[in-house]
Amino acid sequence: MNANFTIRPARLKDAEKIYALIHRHKEALNQRPISGIVQNIDRFFVAENGARMVGCAAYEILPEFGAPIHATVEIQSVAVLSSMRRKGVGKALIKAVLGRIAQFRAAEALVLTFAPEFFGSLGFREIAKTEVMHKIYTGCINCTRHADPFTCPEKAMVLQLGQE
Repeated sequence: MNANFTIRPARLKDAEKIYALIHRHKEALNQRPISGIVQNIDRFFVAENGARMVGCAAYEILPEFGAPIHATVEIQSVAVLSSMRRKGVGKALIKAVLGRIAQFRAAEALVLTFAPEFFGSLGFREIAKTEVMHKIYTGCINCTRHADPFTCPEKAMVLQLGQE
């Protein structure tokens, strides 16, 4: 397989392939039901090598208290086939997501990840999970893998978007 790939917004017909790709990475990604992928297909990007899906990434705008002037967008479900890693696929997916969310003028992008080196190379910096309690409340509280979100080995990382 060569390193040629394209990034594009996901389509409804991609939902089953996205589901399968996310489920190939059970150890590192929160699993999503197919219905959740379909309902949020407009928030996914996919990477293709020929007709084969080799990566995906999505985003979610997180709720905030008060006026929505410092919104955080979480980058989620970043998965790349192992055979396509270190070939620019993940970076291209993150850039596509960041390009899409730029129009929302969010204050920051957040990711909870087992790959802090990758996100660090893209300008994300590690923060304490106590700084993202809204994420802990809305997402981590339902995790079935770890009893306590603060002892989970995932790292919280943010990228300041500098937009208001």
